[in-house]
Amino acid sequence: MTKLAKEDKEAIVEQLKIYFQEELDREIGGLEAEFLLDFFLSEAGGYVYNQALKDAQAVIAKHMDTVTDKIYELEKPTRKR
Repeated sequence: MTKLAKEDKEAIVEQLKIYFQEELDREIGGLEAEFLLDFFLSEAGGYVYNQALKDAQAVIAKHMDTVTDKIYELEKPTRKR
């Protein structure tokens, strides 16, 4: 299961409580919100994490292309036989 820092988990629990109140017109307690968050993390956390890895890989690949181009620009001309 995806682990969160205590402060992050507390912030998300508060946001879940607000969401339920504002969007669903239903109050939920902190324990209910925490259980819901734990469920989401266990069921969806891996998908979100894997997508984040793919996004990071894409950014790195884009920058590596730039680095490769910059390296080629540094090459000195030589006489080839």
